[in-house]
Amino acid sequence: MVFKQILAERRKLCKPGKGLYKIAKAGYDFKDLAILPIKNYNIAMNEIIAEKLKLLPDAPGVYKMLDCYGEVIYVGKAKNLKNRVRQYFRSTDTLMPKVAAMVSCVCDFEYILVSNEIESLALECNLIKEKRPKYNILLKDDKFFPYIKVDTTRPYPRFEVVRRLPEGRNKQQGIFYFGPYINSSVMREAMTLIRDYYPIRLCKKDIKRAIDRGERPCLMYHIGKCCGPCTGNVSDEEYAGYVNDVIQFLKGDIMPVKNELTYRMNRAAELMDFELAAVYRDRVRAVDAIGEKQHAITTLDRAYDVYALCRKSVDSMVFGLFVREGKVIGTQHYILTAEESESDEDIMASFLQQLYGGSTARSIPSEVLVSVMPTDEEVLSLYLSEINSRRVKIVMPKRGDKLTYVELARSNGFDMLNKRGELVKREWEKGEGALIELSALIGMDTPPHRIECFDNSHIMGRDTVGGMVVFTDGKPDRKQYRRFKIRAKAEGDDLLAMREMLTRRFKRTLDGDLKFPLMPELLIVDGGALQLNVALSVLCELGISNVFAIGLSEQNEEIILPGKDAPLILPMKSPALHLIMRIRDEAHRFAISYHRSLRQKNALYSMLSDIPGVGEKRRKALFERFISLDAIKAASVKELSATPGITKPVALAIYEYFHNKD
Repeated sequence: MVFKQILAERRKLCKPGKGLYKIAKAGYDFKDLAILPIKNYNIAMNEIIAEKLKLLPDAPGVYKMLDCYGEVIYVGKAKNLKNRVRQYFRSTDTLMPKVAAMVSCVCDFEYILVSNEIESLALECNLIKEKRPKYNILLKDDKFFPYIKVDTTRPYPRFEVVRRLPEGRNKQQGIFYFGPYINSSVMREAMTLIRDYYPIRLCKKDIKRAIDRGERPCLMYHIGKCCGPCTGNVSDEEYAGYVNDVIQFLKGDIMPVKNELTYRMNRAAELMDFELAAVYRDRVRAVDAIGEKQHAITTLDRAYDVYALCRKSVDSMVFGLFVREGKVIGTQHYILTAEESESDEDIMASFLQQLYGGSTARSIPSEVLVSVMPTDEEVLSLYLSEINSRRVKIVMPKRGDKLTYVELARSNGFDMLNKRGELVKREWEKGEGALIELSALIGMDTPPHRIECFDNSHIMGRDTVGGMVVFTDGKPDRKQYRRFKIRAKAEGDDLLAMREMLTRRFKRTLDGDLKFPLMPELLIVDGGALQLNVALSVLCELGISNVFAIGLSEQNEEIILPGKDAPLILPMKSPALHLIMRIRDEAHRFAISYHRSLRQKNALYSMLSDIPGVGEKRRKALFERFISLDAIKAASVKELSATPGITKPVALAIYEYFHNKD
């Protein structure tokens, strides 16, 4: 609910014609305005983000930043998700301008867990190429990770480096792709190892033509790095054996080469040739990198939809991974409503039928990988095949890369399920749970449904204003916020300002004012015993007996109760204390923001009043059009005269007033 309110407010404020849009267009300094600026909106963070940050895991993964419309605006990788993502929502003073601009647009974030940092880099690249986020500038080019390709359908095949995989390559029998290589230096080391240990040709010669012409072999043949198929002395079977050895090496059978390199490294170290030993050491590391598994991106030819069923108590979720061309291009989670007595097989069957069936049927890959085999798998497979107009297999993998995908989906699903349960628990503790605790501590019979808090603000007794904030069921109800411009000459007297504000507020309810339709069950005043006595006096004078009132003192966060000599001091971890502190701080912010806007407006009005011919209506028109004094100063005579009510002589007077003054 809180998140939806934030989205609605941001959409409304950002529309052309609204105040925040005009202010941003005028280039005004937001810090002195009454309303919360866009660029500082997320500094305080919304409640969803704040709670999610507490639940981030200490694990590698990829995170996605979402704007108020749910669009992905940034994708990043992290060796430690907790440390990396939290950095964005700390002080913005340490952030680069581009990052600060991105954070100002973030309303939510998601993440995907992976096994290691290499997987996170590969998955990050895939998501950036798929989503094209606005703030991923450096990775939004058309470059792709390199692959090593070999075409065994040609005579005397050679190994070459390519950056794009052709469409429909799964139909090209005998053509192998190895990679992608996240680090291009690892790919170059792989090619070096192939050249040094396997006598495979690297040239682009036409072998048949070279044999017919009797061409001389190249230097690689003379130094023993090529078997020389161009000489005609190498049979097809012998050369195919070399190629097969290289293919096995690139598939992960690295031990023969690694053992030989390790022996040479140790031998060089014994002979005190440490430079050569370092070369061999780097090659051993390259061999290990080549053999390392990369689960988040592979060269598998098929496309999969991967679904893992995750259940915890009464909560059920299916987490999906979507693999296309061997790449994880996206994720999706589905919250299910299921009874505890229902079996996993029945739930998976019902899920797949509803997901792919119906009028909004989505495209289905040839294989659907699941963590649990659905009921009547054969019938369901035939049903999906009929929808897709080609065969669809439902597979519950037991080993290999397919099982890795399922386990990746399962781990992400349970992590999200745990996080969701914890968020629900914390939301209850902050809302209903805190209200129950608070009502019991202060002596109320039932938890308060509507809470109102009042605070006032002024500078040296000038421009005194007050603010009323409303929390309904423990959550801010911003449509019910009200502000008061104190009419009495308070001159810094907070008690007098509080009395006027409370009296006006409750009288309007008693008089049937539709802007104040409801009475609060709990009234909170920002201050100590004196402010509370003022509130009790106003309630008594107006004959209101069904409103419970308390005060909250900033000193030691003491709760002042009516008729009690000693204040109530709650533990700092108490949800009830956190709730009333949050309400008090919101009232403080609301009152100060109104005071700032009023002070700025008065300062602008007072300066404009010195210009002959500029009265109240013209000052208001100038303020609505230009927002700030700097904008009026910078305006030309033509721009000033375009303001409604401003004639050309008056515009000229305004222009000459500011420029002569400067």
